[in-house]
Amino acid sequence: MNIHDFDAIRPLLPEEIPGAIDELFSDTTFCAIIQSLYKGIPLEALKAKALASKDNLEFQKALLYPLIKQLISQCATSLTLDATAIPAEKRAEAYTFVSNHRDIVLDSALLDVLLIDNGFQNTIEIAIGDNLLIYPWIRTLVRLNKSFIVQRSVSMREMLMSSKRMSEYMHFAVSEKHEGIWIAQREGRAKDSNDRTQESILKMMAMGGEGTPVERLKELNITPLTISYEYDPCDFLKAKEFQQKRDDASFKKSQQDDLINMKTGIFGHKGKVVYRIASPINAWIDEYAALPKGEFFKAVAERMDRAIHQGYEIFTNNYVALDLLTHSTEHAAHYTEAEKASFETYLQQRISLIDLPEKDEAFLRERILTMYANPLINHLNSL
Repeated sequence: MNIHDFDAIRPLLPEEIPGAIDELFSDTTFCAIIQSLYKGIPLEALKAKALASKDNLEFQKALLYPLIKQLISQCATSLTLDATAIPAEKRAEAYTFVSNHRDIVLDSALLDVLLIDNGFQNTIEIAIGDNLLIYPWIRTLVRLNKSFIVQRSVSMREMLMSSKRMSEYMHFAVSEKHEGIWIAQREGRAKDSNDRTQESILKMMAMGGEGTPVERLKELNITPLTISYEYDPCDFLKAKEFQQKRDDASFKKSQQDDLINMKTGIFGHKGKVVYRIASPINAWIDEYAALPKGEFFKAVAERMDRAIHQGYEIFTNNYVALDLLTHSTEHAAHYTEAEKASFETYLQQRISLIDLPEKDEAFLRERILTMYANPLINHLNSL
């Protein structure tokens, strides 16, 4: 296979970068956004900086890395990576990071910044759903930013072909290009933070490559990754969606809703953000080689979930939320009365942001508490 077998979904190649940058800087919406982010720097200077990039990594470092660093200084208390599971001499290898999904845009963007800051040789290629590419400039920008496209808006018949092509591309990226990958453990975010790896994601990954399912997955060097947010900026939007779906079974988010979620997730307050890498699954996957196919994917997904759940950073508000949810004081040793009162105030403020005609406050409160309690519940179960 060669790179042009994947033209419909792959990131842009170095030789395509100048044309893509011309395209971006001729789009008025993109220009308005980039100028609002890089205040006081003329557009021509930004374009020249982008055009000086010889490849996608240089483009990321020149234009996107400084933006993410600036953003994090404004909307998070701290951003840290625990990569002790991958020794320094192994950090040049290509990994397929499979993580829980907290933010539509930032999960992979923050990982890129953390990899650069922690001695990894490269950033990752990013799986992104085509449902988010609502404007041509977004498609161009994400492909410049080393994203490959997950084709969701295709018929059932085309879905199988599309999944196979994506799997083959992932194997090509890791084996031939030596590029790492980030992909969420499930399609869409777990709105209640009850993070579970979908077996279908693992089955898709095993469509490409050679040999048995074990050999195919080993080829990708799959590595579980845990993302923990002290505060989820979209918690109130997720709670709102829970009520909308409860009250109207046919409710579907609009494109405008997606945009609001993206913007809130990017700019909202996150508190402490912690990324934690687990050991690659190649260390243990052979233990499951003899299982029948159906059981094999289930067992691997559950073992990966255990690694992700063990990797959660547990914050004070996780303990408070679980006790409030269960009307108990079982975890009271982990917080003070002042910390509990502070989280209750936060909770009330979030509920007050929800604009619904038939607002069910008790239900919304229970939903937000569940979001903050589930990481702790899963963490305790994983131990």
